Amino acid sequence: MQRAIPYMHLRGGSSKGLFFKASDLPTNELLRNQWLLLAMEGTLAGDPRQIDGLGGGSSLSSKVAIVGLSDSAEADLDYLFVQIQQGKGKVSTTQTCGNMLAGVLPFAIEAGLIPAETPHTRARIRLLNTGGICEVIVQTPQGRVEYSGTTHIDGVVGTSAAIICNYLETVGATCGALLPTGKTIDTIQGVAATCIDNGMPLVVMRASDFGLTGYESIMALEANTNLKEKIEQIRLEAGYLMNLGDVSQQTIPKMCLVAPAMQGGAIHTRMFIPHVVHEAIGVLAAVSVATACILPESITQGIATVEEGASLLSIEHPSGEFTVNLSYERQANLLPHIMASGVIRTARLLSKGAVFIPI
Repeated sequence: MQRAIPYMHLRGGSSKGLFFKASDLPTNELLRNQWLLLAMEGTLAGDPRQIDGLGGGSSLSSKVAIVGLSDSAEADLDYLFVQIQQGKGKVSTTQTCGNMLAGVLPFAIEAGLIPAETPHTRARIRLLNTGGICEVIVQTPQGRVEYSGTTHIDGVVGTSAAIICNYLETVGATCGALLPTGKTIDTIQGVAATCIDNGMPLVVMRASDFGLTGYESIMALEANTNLKEKIEQIRLEAGYLMNLGDVSQQTIPKMCLVAPAMQGGAIHTRMFIPHVVHEAIGVLAAVSVATACILPESITQGIATVEEGASLLSIEHPSGEFTVNLSYERQANLLPHIMASGVIRTARLLSKGAVFIPI
């Protein structure tokens, strides 16, 4: 006997995962998480290959979005992101995912939660993981979601229709403050770092402080066990400093090594999410890195190349670049006031139907 659960499979940005209506899942969190593990991995014991489920055997494809109409006067939709901790039999809801967010409004339209307008549909989405709000604009000519277009994003082959995401309330969304430690630079385990939260809690460090150029391949960094052990030690201590407590079983904060840009961008990055080297960079991680680049005296000073007053910041990563549009105001003797963080993503509906889980 198996249970059928309605779902859609969408690529959102440079990730992909299963999208569910909140009404199709249990309200009990434990039972809900068990259903999601069975859908993605086919077992509650954990399978990193995800052979018996719909997961793709990668952290980028081990993702779930739960979407429903919002009861908030400030939002149209609620979005809960669930990261399947690949092969561990666990899930995490301590963070959100800006890539999967790109698929939320297309899913809501396809699922009949939100009516499409012409020529585009706009909705305010509440990010339940962090409490933030994001305004999303999707192209809907003739009242249907348009997936084809001319927009290219690194990490995805080909082009698609642009989806605009304007993050409105991300500063300190998880940690309570843009600089949760109260300092622009902290020394953790002997390494200088900027701990920042503009949508994604992040520890930003100079690659050179680890004897690296910052341009090493993903394979080389993955094989550097001493480096990964040191970064994890820093992460665990940073968790307490950033008001996150014991993060040994969490996927935040993310860890980021920075170096001067190679292709004319603002800065070059290598992301650890947190124990695996990212093939690119997450949406909100890119927003937090871009924000660090405009902070006076942050760890990026002397590394980042940012013209005074610039709002478009290109964040380089192993597979290309990610452009963030920061809307901010300088304040004398204070941190910049961040009003909005805009990004352009794309999405595509891959399949829909029912996923079957064991009863």
